[in-house]
Amino acid sequence: MIDEKLLAHLETYLTEHRKTRFNAVLQERTKHFTVATEDVYQLHNTSAVIRSCDVFGIQEVNIVEEQNTKRIDREIAMGAQKWVDLNRYHSVKDCISDLKRKGYQIVATTPHKNDCDLSDFDVTKKSCFFFGRETEGLSEDVVNAADSFLKIPMVGFTESLNISVSAAIILQYVTSKLKASEIDWRLSESEIKEKKLDWISKTIKSYDDIVKRFYITP
Repeated sequence: MIDEKLLAHLETYLTEHRKTRFNAVLQERTKHFTVATEDVYQLHNTSAVIRSCDVFGIQEVNIVEEQNTKRIDREIAMGAQKWVDLNRYHSVKDCISDLKRKGYQIVATTPHKNDCDLSDFDVTKKSCFFFGRETEGLSEDVVNAADSFLKIPMVGFTESLNISVSAAIILQYVTSKLKASEIDWRLSESEIKEKKLDWISKTIKSYDDIVKRFYITP
């Protein structure tokens, strides 16, 4: 439960520009869609996916590190890891189980006999878009657990795209379609307040000292 008096107090430490920016960005955030990367080897690819999620308003990113465990490349992510929530898993099965518990359908971004073109994708369903390793693609665990298969139509000689490019194309399309719909896709008021408090804690210097003084000041 958010202490709204504390939140209001902390907001006084923000510039008007930063406060307005927080409010504007939060109004465009969603958890209706999320993204998962599975053992992506190239560090800059995961970082670039996180950056795309921030750009297109995806609040949560799920990172499976069953084989490859690496830090997020701060330069590539351009600070996006500060604004996007990262959920880390050591097993793809744990990740899938957690996502299904949260009500997401698993969307495998891979060519498949039952695949769906991006333009035909049903945005009404809560969905997690899975992106796999650069060479092997998604594991059998993801393919077998998938509720849907999604592909980007391509007409050239090249048969695949870099995963960060694929993620950007898919997210731009589905979020635009989602926001043009009548679906209630935004964060709840309580989620907005919680996220604003989190962002403030990552923005204000001496945050802990300010909070301590707030609670001990009569």
